[in-house]
Amino acid sequence: MQNQLIIYTDGAARGNPGKGGYGIVMLWGQVRKELSQGFRMTTNNRMELMAVIVALQQLKREGLSIAIYSDSAYVVNAIEKKWLEGWVKKGFKDKKNPDLWMQYYHLAKKHHIKMIWVKGHANNVMNNRCDELATQAADGHELFIDEGYEDTLS
Repeated sequence: MQNQLIIYTDGAARGNPGKGGYGIVMLWGQVRKELSQGFRMTTNNRMELMAVIVALQQLKREGLSIAIYSDSAYVVNAIEKKWLEGWVKKGFKDKKNPDLWMQYYHLAKKHHIKMIWVKGHANNVMNNRCDELATQAADGHELFIDEGYEDTLS
């Protein structure tokens, strides 16, 4: 579909928790954009979800048809199986990462999003590229602070 934005995302953590990063590949026709960032202390699930959020934050228009590919069952199932809607209604009682989930929740309302699970570390070229970006970011030297995670440690 030519009028559909394709987004591949992945997250990584060296130790869980530990240093982490996300990787994103965005495709719109022939245009390709790659993004990544590393964090000094976070979790794999947070990086998987943050990748989706950062990709959506890049968008300048609303109402886009978007296919997001992720190897995170946590992210894909929470969205596609409507778990997130229940978590929001219950105020995220006993659920992790409410800060990120609420960011996603508000961003997602602006678009038509379909989440698609892909097998990680398989033969999906774009997913493998996202994994490279995420792990390189986690191993980098300019690591950001995942405030939503580190604030819960104190």
